[in-house]
Amino acid sequence: MDKGTILVVEDEPNIADLVDLYLSREGFRVLKQPTGESGLATMRDHRPRLVVLDVGLPDIDGLEVCRRIRATSAVPVIFLTARADEIDRVLGLELGADDYLTKPFSPAELVARVKAVLRRTDGAQAQEIVQVGAVAVDIGRREIRIDETPVDFTTREFELLRFLAERPGLAMSRQQILDSVWGHDWYGDERTVDVHIAQVRKKLGAACSISTVRGVGYRLESSAR
Repeated sequence: MDKGTILVVEDEPNIADLVDLYLSREGFRVLKQPTGESGLATMRDHRPRLVVLDVGLPDIDGLEVCRRIRATSAVPVIFLTARADEIDRVLGLELGADDYLTKPFSPAELVARVKAVLRRTDGAQAQEIVQVGAVAVDIGRREIRIDETPVDFTTREFELLRFLAERPGLAMSRQQILDSVWGHDWYGDERTVDVHIAQVRKKLGAACSISTVRGVGYRLESSAR
């Protein structure tokens, strides 16, 4: 069964072929590209469901590729990298990556993460709008509007704001946010939530407020601005 197209941007042929093998077994159509520029061209031409993106590419690095993708698309992105440094990890998430896997990695784990990300991004398609002040979270169209003007949010940022907007005035712990937005099968640090909250706050501006609840997590204020 064809489960859609996944773009793999990876310059190491053995890794690209291994990822291709495992994803193809699961019914995905896999497109492979060895450079950032060719990956961006394929992204424009084929509009994949998800991008598996190596950070260390031979032309432009994966972080820049992700930045360019995010300028026009909210397609889910999973980074592959040999860099285990926390700065690179946080930077990748700030740029809008949906997940991050450090080499060497298990191909089976990558497949599991691809499925988990797609489950979240393909979630319920109910035609529902959650309104908090001037901010409208349009679940059906997967769109954020501020004063009726659409604002670009990454897939993860959208799900994070949706989670909080559906629980206005309630203090939610970082672990609750991780479990609901990233999924119970996500492996990572709670600081990931802080990074994404900071990005969402920037995009919301004064439209509505996300408060830090010390020792707990975050709360979306229910009152309009």
